[in-house]
Amino acid sequence: MNTKPQAQTPDRRMEGGRPQGGGRGPQYGRRPDRMRPVVRDEFKERVLDNRRVTRVVAGGKRFRFRVTIVIGDEKGRVGIGVAKGLDVQQAVAKAKADAKKHLVLVGLKDGRTIAHEVGAKYSAAKVMIKPASKGHGLRAGGSVRFVLAFAGIKDATAKILGRTPNKLTNAMATIEALKTLKA
Repeated sequence: MNTKPQAQTPDRRMEGGRPQGGGRGPQYGRRPDRMRPVVRDEFKERVLDNRRVTRVVAGGKRFRFRVTIVIGDEKGRVGIGVAKGLDVQQAVAKAKADAKKHLVLVGLKDGRTIAHEVGAKYSAAKVMIKPASKGHGLRAGGSVRFVLAFAGIKDATAKILGRTPNKLTNAMATIEALKTLKA
């Protein structure tokens, strides 16, 4: 009698001892040429503010999320976007698209600072930005710091003069100040 075990045909899902297709990620059973290329965005982004807003309707309250986001390429382009959505992820995507529509071009002196002192007022927020020498660093607080950093300003001093804690109005006042810069 033949005691030698017969060769078994491998299961279609288990070729080479690994499952083919789903379950454990893209490295198993997928060809590299079919993988989607990773698209890198040229802008850095930061969520400045995330609030839950409410609308009262006949049946009760409807909750949505309002997101304020700042984007920039650190080479002189910066923008702020505000959007609402049913969830935070949707609101962030909408705000990012809004920020790309409202990009501001900032003229940088020596690629590090601004040319002259500027100030602006937006709603209740007042912001003053002064240039600084190389190596001084970025001395600013709150949302003003993120807007200036994403614009590519590395050496400057900024001060929020108004007494508003609202991150959106402080960021918008910073954008208005950067718009008044002369090349």
